[in-house]
Amino acid sequence: MNDYRPWQTPESPMEEATLCEATATPEWPPPGSPDSVIARAVSPWPIHDVAARLGIEASRLLPFGHDKAKLPHDFTDELAERPQGKLVLVTAITPTPAGEGKTTTTVGLGDGLSRIGQRAAICLREPSLGPCFGMKGGAAGGGRSQVIPMEDINLHFTGDFHAISSAHNLLAAQIDNHLYWGNALDLDPERITWKRTMDMNDRALRQLIVGEGGQGVPRRDGFDITAASEIMAILCLARDLDDLQWRLGEIVVARTRDGAPVRARDLEVQGAMAVLLKQALAPNLVQTLEHTPAFVHGGPFANIAHGCNSVMATRSALALADVVVTEAGFGADLGAEKFFNIKCRQAGLSPSAVVVVATLRALKMHGGIAREALGQPDPEAVRRGAANLARHVANLQGAGVPLVVAINQFDQDSSEEHAVLREACDAMGVEVVLSRHWQEGSAGSEELAERVMALLDGATPEPRLSYADDAGLADKLRAIATQHYGAADIQLEERAQHQLEEYEALGYGHLPVCIAKTPYSFAADPEMGGLAAGHVLPIRELELAAGAGFVVALCGTIMRMPGMPERPASAGMGLDAAGEIEGLS
Repeated sequence: MNDYRPWQTPESPMEEATLCEATATPEWPPPGSPDSVIARAVSPWPIHDVAARLGIEASRLLPFGHDKAKLPHDFTDELAERPQGKLVLVTAITPTPAGEGKTTTTVGLGDGLSRIGQRAAICLREPSLGPCFGMKGGAAGGGRSQVIPMEDINLHFTGDFHAISSAHNLLAAQIDNHLYWGNALDLDPERITWKRTMDMNDRALRQLIVGEGGQGVPRRDGFDITAASEIMAILCLARDLDDLQWRLGEIVVARTRDGAPVRARDLEVQGAMAVLLKQALAPNLVQTLEHTPAFVHGGPFANIAHGCNSVMATRSALALADVVVTEAGFGADLGAEKFFNIKCRQAGLSPSAVVVVATLRALKMHGGIAREALGQPDPEAVRRGAANLARHVANLQGAGVPLVVAINQFDQDSSEEHAVLREACDAMGVEVVLSRHWQEGSAGSEELAERVMALLDGATPEPRLSYADDAGLADKLRAIATQHYGAADIQLEERAQHQLEEYEALGYGHLPVCIAKTPYSFAADPEMGGLAAGHVLPIRELELAAGAGFVVALCGTIMRMPGMPERPASAGMGLDAAGEIEGLS
């Protein structure tokens, strides 16, 4: 490991100081305070000081104010030639309303690794405005384990989502413009597959008619949320600007009346899209509450997209830090599966360890306990709920990467419940570590950090993927359904079967698959519960994402434009008398 002291900056070499003395500046608000209040208790370091912890000179940054920056492309090109550090993936059990704290654990582990003297960085996805104002609220961690500036990150940040939406909608506008000016490519208006996009939950925009005014060509259209856009996936999987522009040109947007695919490059728009995305492709650098460097870049959902932060950010972090902690969305059946089978396959990444996050509260919910009763000790419910954890652990063990279970500890957890969980984890052949990073920051995650470092002591294994590139699309879908979801088989509806045959005939059968389904069950139906087994996975439709390099399979009733709940998170937000944001956490 590099000679590194996590509390030093070039301007203030505090060689004789202890970590506690150097970082105990905030007076923390009382327990239970909103995340926004906790975040405001910390004074962010200037971003050039955060960068200095990774050996980055201030001149190599593209600053966005005092506490945010991007890494310019000439610098990331240089980083691509450097040796890579060790990568740690954080994933979780099937999510519940009780919460698991995957992002919080990613941040807490990164801070814990810094605390024990490692040159560490974390890599997260950017939050989407849709869930931020819809059901979930913000997504910058929680408690003493957050990335800051929290409010900026949760809202407009550095404008990446705006750029992605603009590039996506430029392509959509060019399609209708081409129809207006005579349709020289002979696009079939009934077979245009490229929709429009926006970064907000709005079910009213799922299906609509465009082109009704003036001399337009009326046709069916709709909106996807920006996080589900193929442009988002392309930005997150592109290696550099050249790869970005090439992938943009490969997007298939329609068919001609003769059935031939029409690509973005046929409309001569891929260059303009790349222009819009040039700055957005540059990774964003921010910091945690304890000033650990954090790369927050890209934001595909894991239920309707591939759920991982950008390859550019991950590779840049690995070139700068000895240990990089990243996360993949929702449970291991979705985010971690796609991390291995899509991101690692395309980018050549090999994680050295996996952390599986759970809470006793979530395990009790999987064990049949109602949310209002979760405060009561119930070791037997933990035992029943541990079956959900066991399936995720077994799936991850199949990848051949060392792993540890991290319990995001609550103050109400009982020692009896912990004992039951330890017994269950012993039976699974994995170690379990209790972590109090939410309450205590890095002081509460030291044990987890030490255990992760023990897992990293050795050669990084090549991950075992779920299927070979040359397997048929149906075989790939079946492999995921049976190996990861516990399904007996898949069922392709007639439309999906025709699409599968078409994509293979066009030469896309070698692509990996990205299954879009509910995150709340191993099945496609959330009502089947978190441990469904022996079900048949219904696949109603396939979508070709040729630029991103995968085929999306839509299962059950999953939508790529979410709606809002009856009382969305936005109902609790506003500005106080001092102009501070309330309710965003």
